[in-house]
Amino acid sequence: MTSRYSGRGRLRTAGKPLQTRLALAYAAGIYAAGVFVLVLTVVPLASVDASAPEGQSPPGVTSGAGRGISLTHLLAGSGVALVVLVPVALAIGWFVAGRFLDPLRAITATARSISAGDLHRRLDLGGPVDELTELGHTLDALFTRLQDSFDAQRHFVANASHELRTPLAGLRTLLEVALADPRADADTLRAACHEALALGEHQEGLVTALLALATSERGISRRDPLDLSPVVAGVLAARHDPAPGRGIHVAERLGPALTTGDPRLVESLVANLVDNAIRHNHPGGHIEISTGDAGTAAALTVTNSGPVVPEDQLQRLFQPFQRLAAPRSRPREGYGLGLAIVHAVARAHGASLTTAAPLEGGLSITVHFPRAQS
Repeated sequence: MTSRYSGRGRLRTAGKPLQTRLALAYAAGIYAAGVFVLVLTVVPLASVDASAPEGQSPPGVTSGAGRGISLTHLLAGSGVALVVLVPVALAIGWFVAGRFLDPLRAITATARSISAGDLHRRLDLGGPVDELTELGHTLDALFTRLQDSFDAQRHFVANASHELRTPLAGLRTLLEVALADPRADADTLRAACHEALALGEHQEGLVTALLALATSERGISRRDPLDLSPVVAGVLAARHDPAPGRGIHVAERLGPALTTGDPRLVESLVANLVDNAIRHNHPGGHIEISTGDAGTAAALTVTNSGPVVPEDQLQRLFQPFQRLAAPRSRPREGYGLGLAIVHAVARAHGASLTTAAPLEGGLSITVHFPRAQS
């Protein structure tokens, strides 16, 4: 019975407004301080009164017939004062709690307005730096990140829709032209089918890249010990033909680089780095790939020759659907998602990216994975 009653009491207390609970806490503190002062005052007087001979007034205490106050009157007055102190302490506690909670109510109201759709609004708390001001700054930073995330998602959806609509529109136009031609023979229709298959293959590759990006941004659910060097070796073995076919020389320096993570996502990161180095290279160029330990990290570096990349364009390349302007004589390759996938996989694994653009052209990207603890 006792435990049930105490549980109900806790529930009732937890259900009260915060100001009421703070007022009760402040009032309890004030009342406890009053009782403590009373004890400190009365206990010495009571001990002195008990030690005095019968019929004589204790030293320092005046009897009831004198000008002072007797111990009995002092105790009675103190009891009345403690009773009066209860509503006074509650009133003071309620007032102080309200003053302290006013900024918190303002923060709550503004945060509710921002969450309702006004993401451009901020708390902008000024005044002295205290816990509430730090909370306001933290919420402002959170709202800024949310706004950036929503803006990036809207931009991504718009670009993805455009990229998916282009091959669909081309496929429809191709089929309509082939069907509208009354002189179309089997060879013409066969050629149209080949072009339709090429457009479908492009669209399938784009959807696959979008799924890879979405999977990378979702984060990782498993962390297995792995070595980067065999992962890189497997990716290079699967792409051995494209590089020599364009006269691109591939140099490997693969040393042990132990880390932990999702092997499938790490392989996707390596594959996109290698594909990017091959795709954005020039005939007769080179690619250098190395793995190894770098202090407290497992490092993967991919360096390729190619066109000059402006320094101010480096960070933009890691955003979805961002490409450098290609010469008119050279068709656009890829989907603009390779380095975005690299960035998402690295972020999911807590890895850092270091990018450099040599003056002679090309790109150098280093990924530092947290090294596996032995």
